[in-house]
Amino acid sequence: MPSQTNDARLAQRVEMQSAKVLRWRFAFNLALMFFDGLVYFCIGLLVMYVSDGMQIVTTRLQLNMHINVYLYEAVCALIWVACAHSTGIYHRHVFADGYALNLLLLKASAYCWIMVCALNFIIQTNVWFYTICWTALIVWIVEMIVRFVARRFLTYRHRKGDYAYPTVIVGSPEGIGQILKFLGQRKQLNYRPVRVCPIRVNRETGLIEADPNTDVLDTMVRESWGEPIEMIEYGDHLAGRIAQTGAQTVMVTDVLDRFSDNLSTFAVQMESLNLEIALITSALDIAQHATQLRNIQGMSIMTISLPQYSPVAKVKKRIFDIVVSSLAIVLSSWIMLIVAIAIKIEDGGPVFYKQERIGLRGKPFYIHKFRSMRVDADQHLKEVLAANGQEMGARYKLKHDPRITKVGNFIRKTSLDELPQFFDVFMGSMSVVGPRPQRDFEVQEYDPVYATRLLVKPGITGPWQVSGRNDLDEEESRQLDVSYVQDWSVMGDVVYIMRTIGTVLHPSGAY
Repeated sequence: MPSQTNDARLAQRVEMQSAKVLRWRFAFNLALMFFDGLVYFCIGLLVMYVSDGMQIVTTRLQLNMHINVYLYEAVCALIWVACAHSTGIYHRHVFADGYALNLLLLKASAYCWIMVCALNFIIQTNVWFYTICWTALIVWIVEMIVRFVARRFLTYRHRKGDYAYPTVIVGSPEGIGQILKFLGQRKQLNYRPVRVCPIRVNRETGLIEADPNTDVLDTMVRESWGEPIEMIEYGDHLAGRIAQTGAQTVMVTDVLDRFSDNLSTFAVQMESLNLEIALITSALDIAQHATQLRNIQGMSIMTISLPQYSPVAKVKKRIFDIVVSSLAIVLSSWIMLIVAIAIKIEDGGPVFYKQERIGLRGKPFYIHKFRSMRVDADQHLKEVLAANGQEMGARYKLKHDPRITKVGNFIRKTSLDELPQFFDVFMGSMSVVGPRPQRDFEVQEYDPVYATRLLVKPGITGPWQVSGRNDLDEEESRQLDVSYVQDWSVMGDVVYIMRTIGTVLHPSGAY
């Protein structure tokens, strides 16, 4: 009886903590909604004033009635907030990703533009069409600036421990280290690790038990987080001990497999005290598939599919590749001409370099780049690697490769060497966005999971290219590539292109 009373008190305590976080989240989103509406209202009035359209008249039912311009803009502002909410702009995870958020802002602006045009058509106003267009465009630009400032403020508060979910991370020492590294690189996310709980599976019983190898855990925490995090031992009354730390979220990294009895038991214990569970799934988890349950003569059959692999979706991606590559070739033609001249002047060798890579479903193709190395670079690869203590393989990395020319060093840092690949995209052997193209000896090292990256065309840019490139370790690179195969979409490709622009301006891991 005393134990049940104690659990009830702990559950109430966690509920109060969660309610506190929900209150500041609600207040923050409410403030954003108010400011979003105010931004649209002010910009709308400004555009109306500049276009000399402050007198709004409706001719509906042949009645020339004047509409108060302030009332009109207030209604349009409400439409804008409603469109922003419908696209998921106010979701806490979306808010943390600037590129995805900017794309959603553009989507919301398009929705709002359609709705405002429909409103003016229905009530038949004299508001000019270009006035609506200019308002939508300026609102989108201003909102990106507003969100950038708000995100910086929230990130600053997160680093001070405010506006964040105190989190206990449960998993193997290696899994805990990987998640700590992820959270350390993304301070804008509102998970704040307060404890770590190392676990493992008992091979004899199949049950979960505490992992006694604390030395490995300490090493992983120190390397991934930079400062020690107190450990909480797995065992009886774990949920209660977690609740006593003030944590609100339990993040499970690995060991506890999905659909297992171990996870089900663990989840019930946590949820009984109102603790939120955040489950880190594998890149190929079926939860992201579209599922459909059918009952056929008394037998239930669940079918799963990835909608983006339908014939229609593939046609959309091919059209997207053709349009983007065509625009890129036209717009960058003068840059390619300058680079070609610079390469020719430096050593008189060929301008372009081609190399066999492995493409869609393992089919070889030739990739084209501006030559950034000496003409005889391939012949000296083994000796350069040997001089740096490395061997031929899928993951050799050379920060200071003596084979790179002066022009080559510049075009590599700025990614200009990859501009000719837009011709490969136009011809169909590559895509604008996708996993990076690799050579045959690299592909030979794939395991069955990593080999799924061959189910899509390699890309000029993609998750590896915008997430650190050569600075990423093997596990991070694999996870990014496999996740892309699982999640790709045309809208997602647009986000990667936007992120690529930022990477080109602030290169990281390019060598």
